[in-house]
Amino acid sequence: MPLSDRQQAQALIAAIDRGGLPLNPARVNQIARGLGLEVSARAPMEQTIERIRQALARCG
Repeated sequence: MPLSDRQQAQALIAAIDRGGLPLNPARVNQIARGLGLEVSARAPMEQTIERIRQALARCG
């Protein structure tokens, strides 16, 4: 069973918090869009990751 958008976002943030670096900006943007965020393809990845963190915090 595939992970939900929220589970994918949580896994991404957990990996980053463990010291990992996302290598695919398009994948980060896809995860953000899955959470309902509007993301520019030109947005810095760090900004998108912070927005994902904020979205997860709002969802509890």
